[in-house]
Amino acid sequence: MSDDTTTHTPKDSHYAKLRRAHRDRKRGEDGTSQLRQGKPAQPGRPEPAGRVRLYGLHTVAAALRNPRRKLHRLLATRNALARLDMAEDQLRCPVELVEPRQLDSELGSDAVHQGVMLETDPLPARRLANLGEARLVLVLDQVTDPHNVGAILRSATAFNVDALVTTARHSPHEGGVLAKAASGALEHVPQIEVVNLAEALTELSKRGFRTVGLDSEGPESIEAALSGDRIAIVLGAEGKGLRQKTRATVDVLARLEMSGAIHSLNVSNAAAIALYATRRHLG
Repeated sequence: MSDDTTTHTPKDSHYAKLRRAHRDRKRGEDGTSQLRQGKPAQPGRPEPAGRVRLYGLHTVAAALRNPRRKLHRLLATRNALARLDMAEDQLRCPVELVEPRQLDSELGSDAVHQGVMLETDPLPARRLANLGEARLVLVLDQVTDPHNVGAILRSATAFNVDALVTTARHSPHEGGVLAKAASGALEHVPQIEVVNLAEALTELSKRGFRTVGLDSEGPESIEAALSGDRIAIVLGAEGKGLRQKTRATVDVLARLEMSGAIHSLNVSNAAAIALYATRRHLG
């Protein structure tokens, strides 16, 4: 699935520059990282072994409210701590008041941290055996872009997906970029990491899931492909789509009906449309 390409007029470019300038000014005002005009991005410090750093107000607030999270420390500007609006008993780790530049040093100059960073353990791993009575599962076949996976997690949360299945290799691991793109959704959708996706799809079928692979050349529409009361939607990598082994393993290949000139969507957009159709089917 590929990203759309657009053409820009000089007027479009002018307004884009104005929007970027306004965004940069706002970032400086609210304690977030500023884009360094004409300066190279500065990397942050390496994460401590076995830990991840989450940043952004929505991301950190959701993590603080998640009892499954093991927290280590919270770094926040005075303004950001007030904006988190957390009760004292929700701050389950030491809190350090810092200046924005300290967060820039920790996370790197490109991180839009909004004045807050949480150091935590990754979420505990889940397995297919933990699915229980799950009815809707989303499966990603080597989707590598953390921004796309984060956007997919937001849609998965909105449509009450019971689990997200990813591959151990060629998938982004839990981290600040993915979590920021998910804007808190990382805490709401259990994630299952598998070594062999074809075997995982076979197991899902044995557990009563109809596995539906999205493909722009699929022989039937997604609405026609949906049946039963347990469904796993399978999406392929950006550009490449589903791998051949995955295509051969799913129960059915289905397409999203599009009447316009473009017949492929960014994987996160395709996920949202497929989940909407599937939720309507499941009722």
